[in-house]
Amino acid sequence: MQLVTVAGPPSSGKTSVLLRLAAVLGRRDLTLGVVKFDCLASRDKEAFDRAGIPCVVGLSGALCPDHFFVCNAADAHAWGLGRGVSVLAVESAGLCNRCAPHIEGALAVCVVDNLSGIDTPAKIGPMLRLADVVVITKGDVVSQAEREVFAFRVRRANPRATVLFVSGLTGQGAEALAHVVASAPQTPGIDGVNLRFTMPAAVCSYCLGQRKIGLDHQMGNVRKMDFEGRRA
Repeated sequence: MQLVTVAGPPSSGKTSVLLRLAAVLGRRDLTLGVVKFDCLASRDKEAFDRAGIPCVVGLSGALCPDHFFVCNAADAHAWGLGRGVSVLAVESAGLCNRCAPHIEGALAVCVVDNLSGIDTPAKIGPMLRLADVVVITKGDVVSQAEREVFAFRVRRANPRATVLFVSGLTGQGAEALAHVVASAPQTPGIDGVNLRFTMPAAVCSYCLGQRKIGLDHQMGNVRKMDFEGRRA
């Protein structure tokens, strides 16, 4: 089985890209399974079910979705093996853009929206900068010049990535993505395998349920800003 991590900001088109990818893989006699990690709610399983794609959804609730993802990644891999799928896509929303869901030895895909602004690639951390493939969606609703500028910004943020345009509406570009995915390395297991980058640090009093504002109520991993030379 090939493991592929698919990450990107909310509503960037990850699910639509996976649905189009599954259709192309199906024509190559390859099956796709999806494990979707989200925060509060997700209706994506309905779309995958309609397409006949095995899918499991996990909601992290109050926990960071990518910390939730790491805690469940090995079980997700085992689920994919148990279902006998050819490719397992682990989808995670990059809610803070600092997320680091990519795994060493597994194909890493980042999905970004061409409508999100030309500065967006520079604002996304390891999720984009350490990806093997950056898929740009919604490029069919902007001009060619805007497409080229956005792709240039992506390549500047991650010079080593393969940049592909994929339309979630028409499926254009999905063949190229399927070719890359089909050539990805096999992933027999991920126990003991490293993430490509560290997760965001988040151990403070607010992580533990604190609601009061003020210095007296802040403990743990707290970072303060410098306001005109004075610590706030």
